Amino acid sequence: MHVHAHPDDESSKGAATTAKYVAEGVEVMVVTCTGGERGDILNPKLADDPDVQANIAEVRRREMARAREILGIQQTWLGFVDSGLPEGDPLPPLPEGCFGLEDPAVAAGRLVKVMRDFRPHVVTTYDERGGYPHPDHVQCHNITVEAFRAAADPHSWPEHGTAWQAAKLYYHMSFHRRRYQALEELMHEHGYESRQPAPTRDDDPFSDGRVTTFVHCADWFEVRDAALLAHATQIDPDGPWFAVPLAIQKLGWPTEDYQLVRSLVPTTIPEEDLFAGLRGPVPSQYEI
Repeated sequence: MHVHAHPDDESSKGAATTAKYVAEGVEVMVVTCTGGERGDILNPKLADDPDVQANIAEVRRREMARAREILGIQQTWLGFVDSGLPEGDPLPPLPEGCFGLEDPAVAAGRLVKVMRDFRPHVVTTYDERGGYPHPDHVQCHNITVEAFRAAADPHSWPEHGTAWQAAKLYYHMSFHRRRYQALEELMHEHGYESRQPAPTRDDDPFSDGRVTTFVHCADWFEVRDAALLAHATQIDPDGPWFAVPLAIQKLGWPTEDYQLVRSLVPTTIPEEDLFAGLRGPVPSQYEI
C-alpha cells in the first residue's frame, strides 16, 4: 500500500517499483489523500485551457484513472481537500477545511479502514518532512504513521473492522544526493547538460544517509514515465522530470530507494526488496 498526498504522487514516487511488483503478481493499493483541487497547472501547454482551469478536480480524477490503468493498481480516495502550497513571506494561513489542518489522530481513521480492508503487508509514505515541505505531504506522513499503529490496535476505530498489523513501513527516498550525483556525472560523461543539480548538503532532506533499501526496477522506468505523463496537467513532457535520458537512468541509477522505518519481521540492511523478510517462513499473518 502506497499512501500519497495528491494524484500524480503515485507516479512520481516509486512507480517503477509498483510496476515491478504488479508484474510479479503483487496486489498494490494506492491511497490518495486529496483530489489535488488546489494544484497548479504545471504543464505550460495546458495552462490556458479553459476546460482544465474550470474543472481541475475532475480533470485530475481522469488523469488518475489513466495512471491507475497504466500501473495496474487498485486506488482509492480518502476524500480530504487539497491544502494548496502556501507561498509568500510570511506564509499565508492554510484554507479552512483543508487536509493540512485536520487532526492527524482523527484523519487517520479513514486510512485505518482502508488498511483493515486491504490488509497490506508493506506500507510506504513520505518522511516526517513530507519529502518536501508541502503541508499535504507532511500530513500524509502524519496520518500514515498513526494509521500503521492504530490499524493494529483492536481498541482503535473498532467500527472500521478487524485489526490488521502491516509488517513493514517505508519512506520514499529516491531523490537523494548520491543518486543525483551519479546521474549528473554520467550525463556529463555522455555529453549532456543536466538540468537537475544535485543536493550538496548532508543534512538536505534528499540526503542519502537514511536510505536502507534499493529496489532494482529499471525495466519498468518506461511504465513509470507513461504513468507520470498521464497526469498531463502536472507534468511538462519537455521539463526537468525527463531531462535525464532513460539509458542514462538505467545505467547510472537503476533502483528506486527507500528508508525502512519499522519492521516486524527479520531483515538485513541494505535490502533490495520491500518484501525482504516476508518471502520465507514467517508468522502466518505476514505470509505472501
